[in-house]
Amino acid sequence: MASNQPFDDNTEAAEWVVSPEGSGDRIDKFIAENLDLAGVSRTQIQEWIKAGSAQVNGGTVKPNFKLASGDQITLVIPEAENANIEPEPIPLDVVYEDSDVIVINKPRGLVVHPAPGHASGTVVNALMHHCRDLSGINGLLRPGIVHRIDKDTTGLLMAAKNDLAHVSLAEQLKEHSVTRKYIALVHGNVPHDQGTIDAPIGRDTNDRKLFTVTAHNSKPAVTHFKVMERLGDYTLLELQLETGRTHQIRVHMKYIGHPMAGDPVYGRNKTVALNGQALHAAVLGFTHPRSGERLLFEASLPADMEHVLNSLRLR
Repeated sequence: MASNQPFDDNTEAAEWVVSPEGSGDRIDKFIAENLDLAGVSRTQIQEWIKAGSAQVNGGTVKPNFKLASGDQITLVIPEAENANIEPEPIPLDVVYEDSDVIVINKPRGLVVHPAPGHASGTVVNALMHHCRDLSGINGLLRPGIVHRIDKDTTGLLMAAKNDLAHVSLAEQLKEHSVTRKYIALVHGNVPHDQGTIDAPIGRDTNDRKLFTVTAHNSKPAVTHFKVMERLGDYTLLELQLETGRTHQIRVHMKYIGHPMAGDPVYGRNKTVALNGQALHAAVLGFTHPRSGERLLFEASLPADMEHVLNSLRLR
């Protein structure tokens, strides 16, 4: 449908060129299916189009405008108005902090930034209370945020305290020079001791809130895995991200037939006793944006995941 989509979590604009398959689609439908940004409804997209934030071939259009092959679409995500994101005294497990960056060990159940349904009680609210300054590049709703981990994924998350740090960390993510290793418990006995999953990820056409392995309007996604321990009907894996697509590890594990234990979206009904997927961001490494020093941090597994693993070992 679209020949390119440079939008990612670190930008506030998107561009597409409509391929022949997309000819005849309404522009609001097209953007809804191709915009990789969580929490944005088709109604919101229609409002953006009416306000002139989306253009076709340099001109404004209506939400029901029918696209033609070769049309060039540009979308500038409007800055949130009156966001009123308030600082909140939410406890943070700070692993590292200086005047440029902060690294935290995020607990299960904590959303990273405000979105529809989560206007407060997020990492951003906590950071605004903890830090005097955060970078402003990602707008009012996501100050300081350069990458995300899911609500029920635990572990290491970095944030930028100023725009210099934000630009540097975002560029490192783009160049895949950030070290990100996860520990995950998955269903089944993974037969290979190590391997690489190279499978593009895009939105599920049946449910745009979900993602899936697909060749349709997708982005490259690469996950490396190594078996740490086999536990009967489960396997403990170390996974290293080469790319950072939304829900990447969870989607890739489902794709190879070993869905994440405890995953309420991509997993199985009968699983371990966890309030969310057994996925932990255990290692985070990056080059300090000011000093140039290579930093590497590790975070131990959360207590609930350790409890599950010990139960499986005893069994």
